Amino acid sequence: MNTIVITIISLCVIGGLSGVILYLIAQKFKVVEDPRIDDVEAILPGANCGGCGYPGCHGFADACVKAENLDSLFCPVGGNDGMVKVARALGREAVAKDPLVAVVRCAGSPEHRVRTARYDSASTCEIESVLFAGDTGCSYGCLGMGDCVTACTFDAIHMNPVTLLPEVTDDKCTSCGACVKACPKKIIELRKKNKKDRKIFVSCINKDKGATAKKACSVACISCKACLKVCEYDAITVENFLAYIDPVKCKLCRKCVEVCPTNSILEINFPPRKMAESGAELSEINAN
Repeated sequence: MNTIVITIISLCVIGGLSGVILYLIAQKFKVVEDPRIDDVEAILPGANCGGCGYPGCHGFADACVKAENLDSLFCPVGGNDGMVKVARALGREAVAKDPLVAVVRCAGSPEHRVRTARYDSASTCEIESVLFAGDTGCSYGCLGMGDCVTACTFDAIHMNPVTLLPEVTDDKCTSCGACVKACPKKIIELRKKNKKDRKIFVSCINKDKGATAKKACSVACISCKACLKVCEYDAITVENFLAYIDPVKCKLCRKCVEVCPTNSILEINFPPRKMAESGAELSEINAN
């Protein structure tokens, strides 16, 4: 009996001493967090999407509090209005930034990009990109497994059952960049969001030479440079057999769309063209 009592008392003493030691250590090494971090986090949307480049809203709030200014910090979900509130809470100024929207730079639907093989393994783009070049002649285009859809927490992107390509709902897109990171082929890009959601971009990332690219997909960019010649704003570059339209420099004049022989340059959310004007533009371009 005495042995049992002694054992219990010993354990209680050891437990008590251990508790005291742990408490003293915790007090000595505890980190006192700036209370403003919680204030800023409460202002943020709470999406924890990582679009700001930090691990969740708490990490972003911590960065905002510790930074000398907010010039390089931006919450894409909260947008400019959210950053104004953050700046006000910290007694600083927020720099307004152009809103962005995700754009899918691939138009290789079955009617344009013939399927030449069949992939039969794990149904994710990430795995398929490692094991398989793709089920068409284009090794650059969308794989169609929907990793971008899975990554989006805002229900802003879905796979079109007819084109087998992802489509972005501009009104829901928060430009968090999750779909961009999820796409192993890098066909999704964040671009400047213009008024009325109008956009012009080269919907192709194929870097093969013109003949090879055209054989794989009828709407591929063939680097003919016709768009480059008509652009008056220095918004188009052609590198590695691929044209690219700078969303900042582009003035949405649509001249490049008219001259593209493969229709790889898309114009979205524009009013229908008037046939007379369209014909006049083409005649002028051909004359030059």
